[in-house]
Amino acid sequence: MHATQNSIKLITGNSHPELSNLIAERLGMPLAKVGAFQYTNSETAVAIGESVRDEDVYVIQTGCGEQEINDFLMELMIIINACKIASARRITAVIPTFPYARQDKKDKSRAPITAKLVANLLQTAGCNHVITMDLHASQIQGFFRAPVDNLYAEPSVLRYVKDNYSDSELTIVSPDAGGAKRVASIADKLDVNFALIHKERQKANEVSKMVLVGDVSNKVCLLIDDMADTCGTLCKAADVLLTNGAQKVVAIVTHGIFSSNAIEKLNNSKLDKIICTNTMPLQDKLKRCPKLEKLDISPTLAEAIRRLHNGESVSYLFNNAPA
Repeated sequence: MHATQNSIKLITGNSHPELSNLIAERLGMPLAKVGAFQYTNSETAVAIGESVRDEDVYVIQTGCGEQEINDFLMELMIIINACKIASARRITAVIPTFPYARQDKKDKSRAPITAKLVANLLQTAGCNHVITMDLHASQIQGFFRAPVDNLYAEPSVLRYVKDNYSDSELTIVSPDAGGAKRVASIADKLDVNFALIHKERQKANEVSKMVLVGDVSNKVCLLIDDMADTCGTLCKAADVLLTNGAQKVVAIVTHGIFSSNAIEKLNNSKLDKIICTNTMPLQDKLKRCPKLEKLDISPTLAEAIRRLHNGESVSYLFNNAPA
């Protein structure tokens, strides 16, 4: 027998209350009374204000913030552990942007695999299941002994593109070789051509040379990437595409980190528009960058929670955006 709707408890950390409220609204239920705060010495403390005994608990916390990312990660661990020792039946961490996802392999000597460390910490805290979105590298799912549902922003992106652009004018572009698979999948579903940009780096976060593979003349180019951090790659890629005869360039990213002076770079760039999902809080960035547009993915996360709780298939969401 399935558990009743009442036995879901939605808990939010402090990283992205706006997204948590949208998810709760979509599910038609309130957020549980939980307070996460810091003592004067910056230690994180959690107070759970209602019973979670034998409940199905979903903790929503995203990996974000230039300064606070570690605080939010610690907050997530403590909330999960507080629920575990309060006898919650199952604890699912809903982490739209997985923290440390870029540190997923040992690419030089003595480099840590921090994404694996985060996976171990979550499981030690008491996490039974993880829901995340557009993992930087899908093998991170293998770092867990618990099940991981890696959702995709792709169905929502496809719906946006179909509503706003005609297929005949489009070319989908990957700003690096790593994203070629993602871009090929979108181009395939839209039945349009795709191109990719090969970039050579001298050091991390700095691109030295970019070479375009493919034809983009007189096309509207959609640059697709999973995350935009300093935005140097996107801005340079836009220059390369326009030099090669593109009509205009629009960037679509899942995780908008926009650290350092990224917003100024975007404002001064030749990008026509940047569409970004709300897996991370955009705060004042929408005001500061008129080119930036938000794509709401809370329906996908809410539907994943509902399906998981009711024992339904989550794979439906890999190809369909909820209405």
